[in-house]
Amino acid sequence: MLADEEPKYLRRQKPLEIKRRKFGRKAWSTYLRVTVWVVGGAAAAFAAYEAGNFLLFSPEMELIHPDQVALSGNHYMEPSRVLEIFAADRGKSVLRIPLDERRKQLESLPWIEQATVRRSLPNRIEVEIKERAPVAFVRESEDMALIDAHGVILDRPLEGDFHFPVITGIGPDTAADEREKRMQMYSGFAQQIESARAGALDHVSEVDLSDSHDVRATMTGLGGADANAGSPDAPVVVHFGDSNFAEKYETLVDDIAQWRAKAGPVESVDLRFNREAVVNQDLAAAQPPPAKHPAAQQPVAKRAAALPASAAKHVTAKRAKTPRKPR
Repeated sequence: MLADEEPKYLRRQKPLEIKRRKFGRKAWSTYLRVTVWVVGGAAAAFAAYEAGNFLLFSPEMELIHPDQVALSGNHYMEPSRVLEIFAADRGKSVLRIPLDERRKQLESLPWIEQATVRRSLPNRIEVEIKERAPVAFVRESEDMALIDAHGVILDRPLEGDFHFPVITGIGPDTAADEREKRMQMYSGFAQQIESARAGALDHVSEVDLSDSHDVRATMTGLGGADANAGSPDAPVVVHFGDSNFAEKYETLVDDIAQWRAKAGPVESVDLRFNREAVVNQDLAAAQPPPAKHPAAQQPVAKRAAALPASAAKHVTAKRAKTPRKPR
């Protein structure tokens, strides 16, 4: 009975209708646009690969000859020293050269204070340098080298005519920061005496910087000689201290004639005191003490003399309440 009645409760089975989407204009344009983008991207990637391969590995971009490095700004720096730094880049594309690293290598050379390195396509390197300015000679072993205001010791170039004083008391063994400090003191001394009287530095033959608070200069041609005072070209060792160099130099030039008239030949002058100049102190300190026996005593030819300095009085009048001790 159930078998006979079952079809009455079943729904009629209908076939499932599947609708197929037809390609319209909108679908075709989308597919076409995607295809164009894919093909264009592939073409661009291929072009970029070829361009990169050309720029990085093409012989037309390689640094081959030394004359492809253009150097400017050098007067005493030998070009061969610069070319040595780029020797490792021979056969490489200029785009593969580490410019910042090469700049640091250039600035490590003593003569180069600042360097600029640029690429010039297709295959050149431009190097512009700023050289250090020497201000004095310094003894280095058995030879004479140059030194700048920052205490950097420079090799003497093959060509170049320099007229500088000789610096003593510092050298290659002196710590770099201490050497710079003392050369800054010397630079201030040189600039101030030149501002006081043009050509003053021409009368300085040697400067001892062994004392960090005293510029001790050996000077000639100061004038002010008379019949009993010796030659005006005789060297005079002058202690300038560490400040007021222009005023002290004016004092020296203005008063040395009076000092020679009173003390005779002047071989040393100490200007580190506020109100007076001590003449021939170095010579007196170097003399041996007199013998104890009266008959053996010899007269001292030259003694230290504290002589008034007119210009020094004028300069240090404001400091009369707190006199400055000699250094």
